[in-house]
Amino acid sequence: MKALLVRDIRLAVRAGGGFGLGLAFFLIVVVLVPFGVGPDNGVLAVIAPGILWVGALLSCLLSLDRIFALDWEDGSLDLLATAPLPMETLVTLKAVAHWLSTGVPLVLASPLFALLLSLPAAGYGPLALSLALGTPALSVIGTFGAALTVGLKRGGLLLSLLVLPLYMPTLIFGAEVARRGAQGLEFGVPLAMLAGITFGTIALLPFASAAVLRVNLR
Repeated sequence: MKALLVRDIRLAVRAGGGFGLGLAFFLIVVVLVPFGVGPDNGVLAVIAPGILWVGALLSCLLSLDRIFALDWEDGSLDLLATAPLPMETLVTLKAVAHWLSTGVPLVLASPLFALLLSLPAAGYGPLALSLALGTPALSVIGTFGAALTVGLKRGGLLLSLLVLPLYMPTLIFGAEVARRGAQGLEFGVPLAMLAGITFGTIALLPFASAAVLRVNLR
């Protein structure tokens, strides 16, 4: 299991869908927003939680189509499907590898990007906490979408259309945690909802993703 996880992380980085691409896209979003809405720090502070969460979400989307595509193209997925390792474990390891190579760098860089958008200092901690708790759900949901579209040529657009509606609850509660934290308000309720969404997806979606993969590999 450890060897498979390390292999998937290396593939994600070598294929160009690792932390570098996600961070670069996140930075571009953060830099472009002041040009679009103006340099008013008051306005930026109000919209910063939503913008940062949207940027993180879109950054996670960039590498979703590569989760299973490389293994599909070289035939490794067929071999992994016949290995003693359960398919549910394989799917979970793929999601963990995606989160480690994409989600974790976004969490670590979020306070710096929040500074660029004039987010109040009180919101740095809640923002990082919400991303740390919410990005695993983005990776697990994205793995499910990648399993649905594996083997399809140019399935990246279809994958985005499939997973974006599923991302909405995570986006709503994650941004709400950051917004309330920045305003000095209590954010326990949206944080609990975000945690429930993440734990629910982790508990259920690997089984759905494994079932979809078995159908696609027949």
